[in-house]
Amino acid sequence: MTAPRVWTRVVIVPALLLALAACAKNGERAQEAGAVAADAAVASPEGAFLAYEHDVQVQLEAAQIAPRIQQVAQACQNAKFGECAVLQVDQRSGEQPSGEVKVRIAPKGVESLIGLAGEGGKLQARNTRAEDLAQQVADTALTKARLEKEHARLLSYQDRGDLKIEDLMAITTRLSEIEAGVEQATKDAAQQRRRIDTQLVTMHFDTTSGQRSRSEIGEALSESGSILSTSVAFLIRAAAALLPVGVVALVMAWIVRALIRRRRRKLPPAV
Repeated sequence: MTAPRVWTRVVIVPALLLALAACAKNGERAQEAGAVAADAAVASPEGAFLAYEHDVQVQLEAAQIAPRIQQVAQACQNAKFGECAVLQVDQRSGEQPSGEVKVRIAPKGVESLIGLAGEGGKLQARNTRAEDLAQQVADTALTKARLEKEHARLLSYQDRGDLKIEDLMAITTRLSEIEAGVEQATKDAAQQRRRIDTQLVTMHFDTTSGQRSRSEIGEALSESGSILSTSVAFLIRAAAALLPVGVVALVMAWIVRALIRRRRRKLPPAV
């Protein structure tokens, strides 16, 4: 073996292997960075009161839709990607099967769940939006604080011994109203907190465009027989409806022709 070939194997080959290894590590780091960036993109900033909602359109083979819907629902129910609650599961069969899964999930599990939904298929479209609940949260907290302050003040009045029966009854009624208001404000605050801490994800599943085209052609062929029979039935009905009119028209034409011939016979011959 010549010296240049030995030098090539000893120096260049290890350098190429090191370069490939570095590229692989960079690819893994890029994937990890992409995943982190995706998670950060849907996470509410610190101190913000944003309620995120995601709509995802996924295209799959027809045979994969029903199993995938069940897989996504079970992954949510089993908290595979974090805290999750299934809100709606809709599945439609037939030549063009489709379905929908709606869940409320912790922000860190959004991308993983969407990735599971689109695995082996095509993520056709995705829409992410956020509603700012800062004003609603502030209003609810202010309402609750005001009611609690009024409740404490009325309780202090209620302990007075010089109150009349009418005043005592009015205070008792107002305390009941305030307690109901505080309870409702507490429920509103809990619902707002839930919308901020978790995110609504709606995944729509549909067949691929090629399958839809084949299905539409098959559906058209299957309907051709009924369309033909309907057309023939329409022609028969039209003929049956026009037959009396045609008979009357023929009779009238024969009568007119007979009258014309009779009139010609009565005319004197031309000189």
